[in-house]
Amino acid sequence: MQRRTFLNTLVVATAASSLMLDAQSAEAGRAATPDALDPGRWSPLNAARLQVVLDEHGVKSGRYDPERRPYAVFDWDNTCIMNDCEEALLMYQINHMAYKLTPDEFVDVMWTDVPKGTFMKDYTTVDGKPVSMEDLAADVESDYRWLHANYKGLAGDKSLDEIHETDQFKDFRAKLYFMYDAICDTHPLEIGYKWIIYFYRNMTTAELQAMAEASNNHGIGDALRKVRYESPKTLSGKAGVVADTHFHGIRIHEEIRAVMHTLRANGIDVYVSTASLDDVVRVFAGNPNYGYGVPPENVIGMRLEMQDGKYASRYKAGWHFNYGPGKTVGIRGVLESKKGYGPLLVFGDSDGDAWMLRDFKDTAVGVIVNRMKKGEIGADSKLAAGQIGNPNARFLLQGRDEHTGLMIPDEKSIKYGKTERKLLA
Repeated sequence: MQRRTFLNTLVVATAASSLMLDAQSAEAGRAATPDALDPGRWSPLNAARLQVVLDEHGVKSGRYDPERRPYAVFDWDNTCIMNDCEEALLMYQINHMAYKLTPDEFVDVMWTDVPKGTFMKDYTTVDGKPVSMEDLAADVESDYRWLHANYKGLAGDKSLDEIHETDQFKDFRAKLYFMYDAICDTHPLEIGYKWIIYFYRNMTTAELQAMAEASNNHGIGDALRKVRYESPKTLSGKAGVVADTHFHGIRIHEEIRAVMHTLRANGIDVYVSTASLDDVVRVFAGNPNYGYGVPPENVIGMRLEMQDGKYASRYKAGWHFNYGPGKTVGIRGVLESKKGYGPLLVFGDSDGDAWMLRDFKDTAVGVIVNRMKKGEIGADSKLAAGQIGNPNARFLLQGRDEHTGLMIPDEKSIKYGKTERKLLA
């Protein structure tokens, strides 16, 4: 695609024209003010469209009503950041054996709401044999009991480095992560997304958030890389040898962080709606070290029951599943019902966000971080692709490079392991 030039930084073709130079200077001054969008790596058309929304609905607009402050809603994982902080935390918790669970409690959590039986055909052993939850759980249980008895952070005397060298740990990591993906893909996603947070059982909020911050920092400092974890042949157990891949590394999307500040400078409030545990995302969204500045009360996410000040392995009674259509339920219940109107802007990247991107009549623009996916978000992405160049576009596609975690000034994206920019799946 031919590179387009952002409207606010249009370079004059004829330097002799003082009129155009004056216009350029005026635009540069406007771009430098805190209430104007920093074009950064936004697609030029997207930057222009977002600036129009700010001009029409922000504090400088004649229609602005401080009693009806507009608001924007952002998905978190793979929208505000590159990759998924909850899944990164799952791997961090495994690698640091950061559990407060007895072996019996671990087994109880592992089986919470998970059906028995064989996983879908994509989840087989490395030699193609079916894998059942019963066999996989038996192997993971055996590993955890050994690790609990031997790791000094739990009940044993071995250091974490020593534990990492054991086949029991390598088996535990590969099979537990395989289990997570297999549960999510075999059964309704609600089962897997709740299951992952049940392992925080017996932690206080402070303990969990300290672990989440450590995981965030580790992910930001880690390389963006896909690592295949295969269980050792010496511990094939009941399930056999399995393997799964984790995408390591986290990156801050600076354009998203900056636009949040620009929205607030324009009198537009910022909220986050996430399918991760709200207390986990609050660490990333609100900690000043990361720069997003989202207050904890502005994060809507998954929630757990608390028991004696600690998390229980039970989903909060009466609280919706904050994914897909559930995000619309959350926005309507927490925000629209109180404010009387829907979000002005919505940002997302996946099927979990597809409904909230399109469900509210008050939404001027839905911004899709382009991961070239099919499904429900694929339908929204096709609408966005058809509106490229439309000055009143309802949906926007924003490209990024998955090798760097950086947005790119294009509607197209580059998938990890690929070199070509693509628009749609």
